[in-house]
Order: sequence, then structure tokens, then C-alpha cells
Amino acid sequence: MTQSGPTFEPIPRIVLEGTARERGRSYGEQAAARIAVSMDVYRQTFETCDMSWARVCERARPYEAEIERVFPVALEELRGVAEGCGTDFASLLALNVRTELLPSDFLAKAGAPGQGAANECTSFAVSGDGAPVWLAQNWDWIGLQRPALVLLDVRPDAGARQLVMSEAGMLAKAGFNEHGLGITLNILRSVRDGEAPGLPTHILLRALLECTCVEEAIEFARRCTFAASSNVLVADAQGAIASLEFSPLGVRVVAPVVSGGRRRLWHTNHFLDPDQTAVEANLDGNLSTRSRLEVAGQMLGDATDLDAAIALLSDTRYGLESICRFPDPTLPPIAQIETVASIIMDLQGRHMWLSPAQPTVSSYAPHDLAAVSVTA
Repeated sequence: MTQSGPTFEPIPRIVLEGTARERGRSYGEQAAARIAVSMDVYRQTFETCDMSWARVCERARPYEAEIERVFPVALEELRGVAEGCGTDFASLLALNVRTELLPSDFLAKAGAPGQGAANECTSFAVSGDGAPVWLAQNWDWIGLQRPALVLLDVRPDAGARQLVMSEAGMLAKAGFNEHGLGITLNILRSVRDGEAPGLPTHILLRALLECTCVEEAIEFARRCTFAASSNVLVADAQGAIASLEFSPLGVRVVAPVVSGGRRRLWHTNHFLDPDQTAVEANLDGNLSTRSRLEVAGQMLGDATDLDAAIALLSDTRYGLESICRFPDPTLPPIAQIETVASIIMDLQGRHMWLSPAQPTVSSYAPHDLAAVSVTA
């Protein structure tokens, strides 16, 4: 599909090879300037909540033990990133724990009164009828983070090769691996968030990219404990789809809607599982999660090819609160939430299309793992 519109800087693809420490060091060296952007944006964000960066690093420290217990390779990668970019390990750890540490009302404190922090991101997956397995997401967040995005082409000495979009300095966000297992992320909020340290959300994402299929991803997530809430929509090349809704309560699996030989699942920023809904935080400040869920469900019935996926992610019917979201210029920049990037994945073909802005104004760049020998 050919698109026209304003020119945005492409999200750079960086290759990471070798051992965990070597990959991390290479990441830090290649993305040092973008990691600095991440650090600056999150320092500003936490400062609006009266939290110094030193305090953020101190609060992140207890999470190290849980990472060591569940997925220790991540700590080696982060130590390498710190060495490569010349930043202290404590700051890299804090960056990867930002979901757990950022107060739920940070937008109000940043100058957007009445808005909730979970007012962001729409994802969907569809498979069946002999069509490709599609997994896609609009990643909505602070627009200041756009210059910090990277596409990590991870080629480890041991483990699965991965192609994953991330905020620079973090280990994962949305992407897939050589087995055709893909992930996206929607932030959620529960009243139990912050009760005790757990596996950080962005470390979970990195760990799931070592799995070979949805069933294995579910089994891994069920062995973890969590300090914060989110949803990871997972799908694989065989057509399996599930939403892993997690909170300090644990993990609940939301199954796809099955109709006419097709499986469909879509998610925004509120829990769908009844157990998790019972502990959900107040949604009064979330202006669009239910309307976006409704629109995505309506449009997903037609999402059988790339053009249909782009059409869904480009929907602007609710203005500033649409699936394709533009920033509110009346708010301070640190409080302006928008569609920072958009990602579409064909998990059977190991193809990815990545837009560095709203898909209505920015073209999708194609990426793939075709050079890797895989079995679907």
C-alpha cells in the first residue's frame, strides 16, 4: 500500500548480536543519543509527580531481585546497555520499571486535569480462513518520546531472533520472534498496583519473545508475579491468539471471539476478564477506552489484509480520543498523549510494517526476518 503525507524520521533498525552482555553494550553504543532522550523525558515526567530521578532509581532497586529470579538474562543485557551508553545501571533499571513506578494520575499532575494515565493504545489480532495471522497496535504515549524509538533486530548467540520496537534503553515493546510469536501492549490499572515488587512489564515483554507459541507464553506468565497491571496481546504463526491480562492479582487469559472459522481479539485500556475487572481502578479519567474498543470490534470484522489493518489503525472518528490519536495542543508537551507509532505484523510471513507517527500522516516502512530459516 502506498501512502503520502508529511515526512517523519524513520525508526532506526539496529542489529544486536552476541552474548547478552555484548548485545546490551552494542545497543547502548548505537542508541546512546536516543537513550538520552528517554532519560530526559522520564526525568521530566517523574518530576511532575515530585519524584527526583534519584528517588525513582531507589524505588526501582527492589525489582532487580525479581528479574534475577525469573529472567536473569535481562540484567546482563541492561548492564551491557549501561556500559555502552555510559549511563549507570540504576538508571537503566529504573527506565525499564517506569510502568510500575509512574503514578496513575501523572497526566493530571503534568497539566491535563481529569485525564487518566491509561488513556492510550489500541491493539488487535485476527487469524483463520487461510489468511495471514495479523497482530497490530497503535502505541499511544507522550509524543516527546518519538525521537527515542528504536527497532531492535536481536540476533543472539543463544535464544530466539527478534524484531521488536522499543523505547530506547528498554528491552522490548511490540514485535515478534523467529518462531512467529508476536506481542503488543495495553496499559491497565488496578487498585492493587504497587502492593509489592514483581516482574516489570517491559521485562516480561522481553521474556515472552523467547517463547515459541501462545501456549508457552501463557505458561511463562503464570509463573510470574506483578506489581502493575497491563494487557499483552499475544498471537503466533499457527493462529493462536490470547490476551494476557495481568495485575498483582495474577494473570487471566482472555480468549478470542471465534466465528466463521476466524479468531478475533481486540483490546484497549480496561480489563475484560471479570476477576480483573473486580480490582480495576476507577476509569473516570479514561476518556476513550470503551469507545475505541467498540470501534475496533466493528472494524475488525473486515481486517483480512494489510489495507484493512491500516484503515482500522487510522480511524479518527472521535477526534482527539480516536484510535488514531493526535495531541491536544492546549496541554503542556509532557502531557500530550498521541499515537507515537503504529505497528502491523504478519506472523506467518514474519513481516512487519512500522509507522513513526499517526498512520493517517505517516507511511509504514516494511521490515522482515526473511533471512532466518523458520518452520511455521
